[in-house]
Amino acid sequence: MVFHRNTLLELLDGVHTFEKEVYPQKKDLFQSLAYDQTPPTLFITCADSRISPSLITQTEPGELFLIRNVGNIVPAYGNMVGAVASAIEYAVGALRVKNIIICGHSNCGAMSALINLATDPDKLANMPTVRRWLHNAEAAAATISDLRAEDVGPKDVRDLAEANVRLQLTHLKTHPIVAKALSRNELNVQGWYYDIQNGRMYILNDDNKKEYSVEEAIALLKKTSPTDND
Repeated sequence: MVFHRNTLLELLDGVHTFEKEVYPQKKDLFQSLAYDQTPPTLFITCADSRISPSLITQTEPGELFLIRNVGNIVPAYGNMVGAVASAIEYAVGALRVKNIIICGHSNCGAMSALINLATDPDKLANMPTVRRWLHNAEAAAATISDLRAEDVGPKDVRDLAEANVRLQLTHLKTHPIVAKALSRNELNVQGWYYDIQNGRMYILNDDNKKEYSVEEAIALLKKTSPTDND
């Protein structure tokens, strides 16, 4: 694939285009966002460069509060006090977001690394911080049948990515501020899986372990009362 922004100069050229062409078209929007933000959704996804949350959801600046990290991981409350926990706390407690999405994706390098670590604990010896971080997803790997790294295919990585999203949803609900908002019906939480190659999103139902297409998920939501989706 040929990229158009490979060098620092080319990146700055892109910024110049934004300043001269894109910003003027959305000037009113950016000026309205200058001193405040009220995003309705916290979107937690992988740091993978192929994931573009605003493009996928067709949202404007100001609509998504983002957390991105390797493997779209949410450490259970108290395990790691850091950027993820503080961002969740701020999103729910200060910004009063109404929705939290955890989005995994196909061909995820973090999931492939988890599978490799099962057979070779020293696989990430040169990246000890990544190794420690992936500890927060090991329970997901334990739910997948034993596999040798050399036998792993796309479906195995997908199964693990989906199991990881469900695990991170469980971790998310251990955060007191999230648990409190859920108990008051002030928050919707959902897991997604994004198929990069086919441009398809799948909604993961944590209650029955099923997955739904976007069309099916929309139909199900429309059956509920409007107040349930506020």
